[in-house]
Amino acid sequence: MSDHSALLEEPDQNPMPIRSTYVVDGMLALRSARAAAARERAIGREIVTLPLLAARLVGGFATPAGTDVLYPAIQAALASESFGDIGTVAGLPGMPRAVLHALDCAWRADLDLSSLAGEAPRFDDLHRIEAYIRDHIPPAHMLPRDLRDAAGRRVDRARSLLGPLTLSGLVDVDPLWRPLLNDLARVTDLIWELPERVEQQWFNGSIREKAAATPVQTSAEASADPKAEVIEALRWTRQLLATSKVQAQDIAIAATSTPDWDDHFLAYARSAGLPLHFSHGVPALSTPEGQACASLADILANGFNQERIWRLIRRLPARPFAGLLPSDWFAAIPRSAGLRSLDQWREVLAVARPRRADGKLAEQILLPILELLARGAEAAAEAGTRLLSGASLAMWEEALRSAPPQAIGLSLQALRVADQLDPANSAVWCPASQLAACPRPYTRLLGLTSRSWPRSENDDPLLPHHLLDRRRLHPVGIAERDRRHFEIIKAHTREQLVLSRSLRNAKGGVLSPSSLWPPDEIVRKRDRIPEHAFSEADRLLARPRDAGQRAHVRQSQLCWRNWQRPAQLTAHDGLSSANHSAIERALSRVQSTTSLQRLLRDPLGFAWRYALGWRSTRFQTDPLQLDAASFGELVHELISGAIAALEPTPGFARASAGEIEAAIIDASTAILNAWPLQRSVPPPILWRHTVSEAARRTARGLAADDQVRSDTRSWTEVPFGQGSAAEQDAPWDTTIAVPIEQTGLVFGGRMDRLDIRATGDGARITDYKSVKPPPKHQRIALGQGRELQRVLYTIAVRALLPEVRVVVARLIYLAEDPATFELKGDELDGVVDEAAGYLLAAMAILRSGRVAPRWEQDALYDDMRLALPADRESYLRRKASEFRAANQSLNRLWSASS
Repeated sequence: MSDHSALLEEPDQNPMPIRSTYVVDGMLALRSARAAAARERAIGREIVTLPLLAARLVGGFATPAGTDVLYPAIQAALASESFGDIGTVAGLPGMPRAVLHALDCAWRADLDLSSLAGEAPRFDDLHRIEAYIRDHIPPAHMLPRDLRDAAGRRVDRARSLLGPLTLSGLVDVDPLWRPLLNDLARVTDLIWELPERVEQQWFNGSIREKAAATPVQTSAEASADPKAEVIEALRWTRQLLATSKVQAQDIAIAATSTPDWDDHFLAYARSAGLPLHFSHGVPALSTPEGQACASLADILANGFNQERIWRLIRRLPARPFAGLLPSDWFAAIPRSAGLRSLDQWREVLAVARPRRADGKLAEQILLPILELLARGAEAAAEAGTRLLSGASLAMWEEALRSAPPQAIGLSLQALRVADQLDPANSAVWCPASQLAACPRPYTRLLGLTSRSWPRSENDDPLLPHHLLDRRRLHPVGIAERDRRHFEIIKAHTREQLVLSRSLRNAKGGVLSPSSLWPPDEIVRKRDRIPEHAFSEADRLLARPRDAGQRAHVRQSQLCWRNWQRPAQLTAHDGLSSANHSAIERALSRVQSTTSLQRLLRDPLGFAWRYALGWRSTRFQTDPLQLDAASFGELVHELISGAIAALEPTPGFARASAGEIEAAIIDASTAILNAWPLQRSVPPPILWRHTVSEAARRTARGLAADDQVRSDTRSWTEVPFGQGSAAEQDAPWDTTIAVPIEQTGLVFGGRMDRLDIRATGDGARITDYKSVKPPPKHQRIALGQGRELQRVLYTIAVRALLPEVRVVVARLIYLAEDPATFELKGDELDGVVDEAAGYLLAAMAILRSGRVAPRWEQDALYDDMRLALPADRESYLRRKASEFRAANQSLNRLWSASS
């Protein structure tokens, strides 16, 4: 056993005189009493809690053992000892917290676990843990019973050390401290200011009942749900403060248990700028330091990806690590890359090689940290020390003390930290148990439902009722305590008491009122107009006329009205001035095949994207499978890689089936390793399966290809109109943009595949599709504008290779059985002319200013859909006639079946 005798030195024979000592219960009462003493200039009044009173009496460096020493000791005890009853659950993540809770209850009830050890194996296990803790915590930290006993041995010095004692606001005293208080009553004046008349037969000191406040009118308000309760509470707070007669420190809002309302209070009080102090602390994850810890825990628990590394570095404090990185360390790293492994990070950093001003590579700074994080939860303590500092490091260490590293995320969720406000000049949001110790003149009690006031009693997880009578562990039941706290708060609220309850819980379940609820209530509806709004947003919501004076609100209202007007094209549908300069700039740029396809299929979408510069946000998540567009890119890249590997030697046309298969395998291997460094891909097993499926489709598509003459040369991903340096191996000058002469448009892009005879008089264009093919009997020309690409490729070949006399343009569908659809000769010429005519019509629509959304409802996905009303189908039906008229010249294309 640790020797505490060194701590029990003789106190100073001439200590600083203390006129009196006030004993309070809880941090809210402690801080409020100290502020009151300062206002009263009560020099010499010491304000402490019962554990601090005992530590003061013991002297030296004695202090009550806190969680900072108890949690590590409990974890060590659970890991080092073998237990008879709790051995099977000793290693579970929540066990240290459960053990501390059971021990704390036993200590408060003044139970001697050594005397109970023979009654049940559970008590023996807890006694062994208690003994282990006592032997291994630092000598200055004392367990509650040890601290009480040591203080009792020095009680004769209480008058000189403590002076007269007053128990202020204590509703009850745990059995643990009752012997010490009775001993103190023998040697010094001890007065208990009881907030209510309750028999305390065990107490030998003087009892003075606090005078109850003059009865005030109590009102009861029912709100829709906990969120509405919070809104009404903050409106009430703002209304009191607006009178200039009520100060923030006179206002309290309380509930028996706070979690149902905490998040709403945290968000709304901050947005409203109200001084609301959380006496029980705010969630650690709501602070910047807590978010840094959460980011680190996410990586240790779930592994790497680029988004998690980004989030961590953005939230880390500058010291000791984040400030060492150059500000542009990420500049050369592909933002869409998944980067799920340490090897991938090594590769991408080796290519990027960002440097600091002193020439040191970011790779040399970042890689050691990534190697540390790759070790996972076992490196949690070291990672916290190397990456965190100050408050974030303190949170991290506290979370590690209460749970094993593998469960640190759960520990962080339960962790609370003190906010930055002081109850001496703030309204307070607190549990009712804390408010009962220091009532305030203006009080609002939340959650008066049958489930909360009073609460039902639950057994301790480790000391259930069948092992230890519930009244021995908790002499006063939780329901009785809740009723007592309610009566105390009601009796000592001097000015105004408002009771509040929810009609339904957050999930919509009906809630019945508490037995403490008065018969008369006021139901507060969500859409009511309050006398005082708690924030600017609340004011504008309650006063539509004021909101309507704001420019953005007026514009949104006008937009909504225009969307509701039937058979009328408005500015919010797409109407603009004719020959608008932004439209002309968008049309005069070098187009891509994608932009021309959008122009043909959706002129308004073209204006949004290329005239206004709107871009939809692409969220880089961790996909379980590639979307259709990305899978199509994968197949195209496989085809390109395989054919490029065979050209010019031996040549795709002359290659054997084995050589083609080997080329596909090589291309698959390259993509398997390269894509994770460039974009988000599925997890490794699914990613390998995806590449295998793409390779299978590629092999079937190339194997099903028509017999190609041996003198034919093939190219893939052939660029044209790129505007950059020309590629040496291309069949033409890749910098030349291709004009569509009838329209005045110029465009560039990349061709999926181009085959040219050695004589140069014939060319074949191939556009690959990885989706399911249409019926083979169906004729596909422009496909309502979807299949414009091969027509544009035809125009490009004819413009860049004038010597080519025969052009064949084909579509090859690779899903299921490969299917080929060809255009050639007069049919191809007709489709080219048809496409040019429709492009001219689309340009005319844009230049006229009467631009409208497509009235068809066949689009499965439209990345600009958020720019239209949420009820898109009803909107398009309502204005169908006007939209058809605006897009009349393109309606034939959009309704065609080929």
